[in-house]
Amino acid sequence: MEGIGIDTISLPLVDYEVTNTIFNIWIIMAFLVVMAVVVRVKLTRVPGKLQLVAEMVVEGSQWLVDNTMGEDKRGFAPYTMTLALFLVFANLSGLVALRQPTADLNVTFALALITFFLVHYHGLKAKGGLGYLKSYFEPLAFMFPINVVSEIALPVSLSFRLFGNMLGSVIIMALLYSFAPVIIPLIGHAYFDIFAGLIQTFIFVMLTLTFITLKME
Repeated sequence: MEGIGIDTISLPLVDYEVTNTIFNIWIIMAFLVVMAVVVRVKLTRVPGKLQLVAEMVVEGSQWLVDNTMGEDKRGFAPYTMTLALFLVFANLSGLVALRQPTADLNVTFALALITFFLVHYHGLKAKGGLGYLKSYFEPLAFMFPINVVSEIALPVSLSFRLFGNMLGSVIIMALLYSFAPVIIPLIGHAYFDIFAGLIQTFIFVMLTLTFITLKME
């Protein structure tokens, strides 16, 4: 299960090789951009099926932010929707013979770093410099080193959780295709790509929103 069978791609006139992960991310990004343009062009007062789906996605993102962070934090909805859409299509890309980008630790760690910087940026913005620094000495002053380590561990744990689950899915599916009849890999795709992929997307998004909320309180 090496996806579309491309380990690296040599770009002409450039001394650089594109990895399978980057190539698959480009495919997912291009698909999402094209879909966004199509939805924007087809916006009407009487929505069609595609517009209804788009509106459901937008309203779902707003609902999730409202219920997790509060209605006053609805400004996080666009990022939440973008993150969720990328993760959904990245995790489900195994259904179309692509190797999931989220099975690459570089991708999941990059996403976790975005969460890490958002957490601390909004925490600093909400509490101010002194209030933000004071939070590291709570509930007791000697907790400072432990609190610092726990913050550093956040992107590591967040990235490894998603990476481990998706890499495990890729390995198991490879074994199923090697040793099992066709019907069993189909069942495997239903669980490891669809069910596990959607669950991992929800967990990553919810943890991102929760960590930001906690740091802002």
